[in-house]
Amino acid sequence: MALIVVIDDDEAIRTLIAAALRFEGYEVAEADNGSAGLALVRGNAPDLVISDVNMPVMDGFAMLQALRADPAIQATPVILLTSLQERAHVRTGMTSGADDYLTKPLVFEELLEATATQLNRQLMRQTVQEQAVDAAIGQALREQEKKLGRLYEKKMLAELADKWPSAETLIEDQRFSSASVLFVDVVNFPALAEKLSSTELSEVVREFYKNAGDTLYLFGVFHMQFVGEGLLAVFVGSTDTDTVNHGLRATRAALGLIDAAQRVQAFLLSHFPGRSLPRFEICVGLNSGAVTLAKLEDPLWGSAQVLPVGDSVSTTLQLQKQATLAGWKIAASANLLREVAGAVKTGRRKRFSLPGRSGAVDGTEVLGIAP
Repeated sequence: MALIVVIDDDEAIRTLIAAALRFEGYEVAEADNGSAGLALVRGNAPDLVISDVNMPVMDGFAMLQALRADPAIQATPVILLTSLQERAHVRTGMTSGADDYLTKPLVFEELLEATATQLNRQLMRQTVQEQAVDAAIGQALREQEKKLGRLYEKKMLAELADKWPSAETLIEDQRFSSASVLFVDVVNFPALAEKLSSTELSEVVREFYKNAGDTLYLFGVFHMQFVGEGLLAVFVGSTDTDTVNHGLRATRAALGLIDAAQRVQAFLLSHFPGRSLPRFEICVGLNSGAVTLAKLEDPLWGSAQVLPVGDSVSTTLQLQKQATLAGWKIAASANLLREVAGAVKTGRRKRFSLPGRSGAVDGTEVLGIAP
């Protein structure tokens, strides 16, 4: 029987959550603040923690930080609860090590589904550890090799940068040996431009990119900028997160952008009824690898802009174009899929020949987050 620790200073909500979980057959321990909840976790080693964010004595973020810092319990999955209005809290939770979040007021079907998902993942991890010790050791060795490769790549980039001719227009570059790149573009933008006036089209574009920007910010985007009618985003790792890597955050953001596009389609129908407009559809490309954020200074105005460069960036842009032709909504490279390590549901696979590249790139259709 799985043990779940529920932490919430609101006794009524805490009691309802505990009752719903017990009805499903789970064992539940309760605490009314983060400090008391952390003590329960340390003393009982539960299978899952469900915690509110805003609490006295110790809030949910402080509890999560202390939990992740304790080697004995740092692998415990955590679901955070927050209100819909606390968007910044949601982003902080996702980038600080939370495995999932739910918004209040709670929908108990969603709570039970999220609970089952986290417990199933935990059970799968335990099964792998118990039945495949050799595989786990091999994975650890591969991870070590990967880290050494990143260190070597970072050192190589630094050495190349030192040898590269200096230029007044290139200052304070930021180099990431491992990052995830997302590029989203409106598939049928020319068709919409033909049917709408420039003023109407600007309304639609603003509606989408407002939603897109909110979604990317929610999942901890490090840098984003417009590229034509598209939007390019870079996600990087953070020193304070162990369970939510940049690849998974980029994938979740891509799925959120698909939802945002559906909201824009509803906006089109409500604001331009009877116009027989083409559907508002987008396509997203995802890739992982080394990225450099080059800072370029404008010699005329003295301002600076940031330009993401590198093979990972150009591959993402080209992968998105090929995915559009294939009729996919989200395409991920093999490099990106290695970052998410089976945490997503996938569909079709295809080897794409990208212009200017000597070899093909493996692309996979992303359908959602794996249960």
